[in-house]
Amino acid sequence: MAGVLLPSPAFSTSSAPLKSSSLSSPAYVLSIASLPTHYAASASAPANTIDLFDKSTLLGTQTLPGHEIGTTSLRVVETIAAAARPCLVSSGLDGSIRAWDERTGSYSIKMTNSGQTGGLLCCDVSQDGLTVAGGTQLQGDDAHIIYWDPRQPAVPLRTHSSTHSDDITVLCFSPDAPNLLLSASTDGLISTSTADEDDEDEAVVHVGAWNTSVSQAGWIHAGAGGAQVWASSDMETFSTWSSELDLLQSQDIRAPSLHNHAQHEWLTDYLITCHSSASSSAIKLFAGSNQGDIALLTNPNLAVPAAPWSLCNTWTDAHTGIVRSLLWDEENELLLSGGEDGKLNLWACPANAQGDGSAMDVDSSPSRKRDMDWEEDEAVRIPTHRHHPPARLTHYFLQAGKRARR
Repeated sequence: MAGVLLPSPAFSTSSAPLKSSSLSSPAYVLSIASLPTHYAASASAPANTIDLFDKSTLLGTQTLPGHEIGTTSLRVVETIAAAARPCLVSSGLDGSIRAWDERTGSYSIKMTNSGQTGGLLCCDVSQDGLTVAGGTQLQGDDAHIIYWDPRQPAVPLRTHSSTHSDDITVLCFSPDAPNLLLSASTDGLISTSTADEDDEDEAVVHVGAWNTSVSQAGWIHAGAGGAQVWASSDMETFSTWSSELDLLQSQDIRAPSLHNHAQHEWLTDYLITCHSSASSSAIKLFAGSNQGDIALLTNPNLAVPAAPWSLCNTWTDAHTGIVRSLLWDEENELLLSGGEDGKLNLWACPANAQGDGSAMDVDSSPSRKRDMDWEEDEAVRIPTHRHHPPARLTHYFLQAGKRARR
């Protein structure tokens, strides 16, 4: 990041999870979601399953079948199709979106695209639970945003085919504006669209061009410094955007590093995810190291590239290798992490951790270099790090049918 990294006065570190568990089959933990009494974790190929873990014990209680080819996204929504209870929803490379009922061990709703089997990389559900959106891989010359009414799941409501020109990696409904959908793609574009508009030309509200493959994006609830959207790329860059998708900042998430002998040291290798809540203007950025450590970084002014970041917490020595997924249970001050080692670790995570920038020796130009290799597979150019891939290249490896080289 372009700004300095300073330790928070309330900095804390932990190397002892409260609880640990593992997937039911050897696999990477790709995504984590929170149901009222269980955590759900999706497994990579070859398992492709969704495991449920009791929140009080973190013991595995149930395994859902997931998707036949690969589960690409997993989330819990408050309602879907007028259901009166939170529901686990997933998308898959089999071209379906499934709403799961853990009481029966199967899906209660399955949305498909009229027999077409193009893989879906992401999905989301509107706040009222009556619109479901799915984003596809590139199919020929088109990548589609497909909309369903989950009460009539067999046939889509509408399809938008020109918003993006490559794999659609992110779909996220706005927490503040009903049926406003954020989308992002490997084509380098970030867009907002009106989900209930049939005419795609009329549906697109704003478009921002980042010129790099977008792997993650989300809304910033409190709008810190005017920023409304965050995004990260496959090339370890992080950006923030205004409500009209004007680029506010774009930074390498691996710099600066923080050194203070034995007291504080942190080197970012990749972004795991970001968390934003209406209660705070400081976005929570969770970064990872190739050794499996996790750090929480905050920034109250996301519109200014030089604004200092604070190192608030680190969690270390419990994962071996890349941490691919993370869930912050803010209400209960807990953090659940999942990695390529197939482990889930539950940590204490103070919800009031905020960085305010204390003086510290800072190395803003780390000298180490990340070596990058390139693999060619079925006309897909796949970036892979020598150690491990970034956490959000999951869909590429599912598509290519292989794992990253160590």
